[in-house]
Amino acid sequence: MSGTLRGKRIIVTGGAGFLGSFLVKELERRNCKDIFIPRRRDYDLRNLNAVKKMFEVARADIVIHLAAVVGGIGANRENPATFFYDNLIMGAQLMEQARLHNIEKLVAIGTICAYPKFTPVPFKEENLWDGYPEETNAPYGLAKKMLLVQSQAYRKQYNFNSIYLLPVNLYGPGDNFDPKSSHVIPALIKKFYEAKKNNYDEVIVWGTGKASREFLYVEDCARAIELATENYNKPEPVNIGAGFEITIKDLAYKIKNLIGFEGKIKWDTSKPDGQPRRYLDTSRAEKEFGFKAETSFDAGLKRAMEWYIETIEK
Repeated sequence: MSGTLRGKRIIVTGGAGFLGSFLVKELERRNCKDIFIPRRRDYDLRNLNAVKKMFEVARADIVIHLAAVVGGIGANRENPATFFYDNLIMGAQLMEQARLHNIEKLVAIGTICAYPKFTPVPFKEENLWDGYPEETNAPYGLAKKMLLVQSQAYRKQYNFNSIYLLPVNLYGPGDNFDPKSSHVIPALIKKFYEAKKNNYDEVIVWGTGKASREFLYVEDCARAIELATENYNKPEPVNIGAGFEITIKDLAYKIKNLIGFEGKIKWDTSKPDGQPRRYLDTSRAEKEFGFKAETSFDAGLKRAMEWYIETIEK
């Protein structure tokens, strides 16, 4: 660490969540000792008075905004209005209050769901406005995309230092394994584990299996955010990814084999695939603040699976 974060008071919204818990550990490892983690029961960021109270209590220098209402394809389809409103209002109020409280820097975490449905692969940051996002998660993706609009507008009018990062799908130990709201990796780990345990003949997986995704190990993402917080101060958005893609079909068979399930996979083609492909160009992150993913997908997947099995069998 060059010292730019040492001694700073840092708010990490969502700091008790999946990514947030790893980011807090990374900041602590870098000798950041004054980290404020607002809990929803005390600071509901949809409530303006709660946001004001948070800034008054924390007296922070830097804000890293991870808090979000998120979920997989099913959760997005069932809750489009909630995902839009909650994410939009949290981001808008947080950045405005950060400006009014003279925060030195705000790090806004966006989402790969903000990209157009048919973005050329690999996704480059300049493609972000070239079309409408994939329909099942467009409300969520657009709400998070407004953080970029607000960030750039505030920099232009108020000279407010806010940056915007675009992580791909994350995975790892401590992920959300609730089938109602989980993303594809934890959902598949849970399905195949339960199928093996209960001697099922088959596991049903949504879609055709043809869609592709890029996945970033959660600890790598935490390291990327810390590096950007310390070293990046420009208005342009930055992709945060691992630099590879895998089809859902290959992913399903990889998890099936890791778990040791010997039955069949049945594809429910009545369910949507979501965005056809997701794969980021990550060269800007490496150039601007030296980030490159370090965890191999097989190693990260094994750690996520082992964590889940260990947790469920306690």
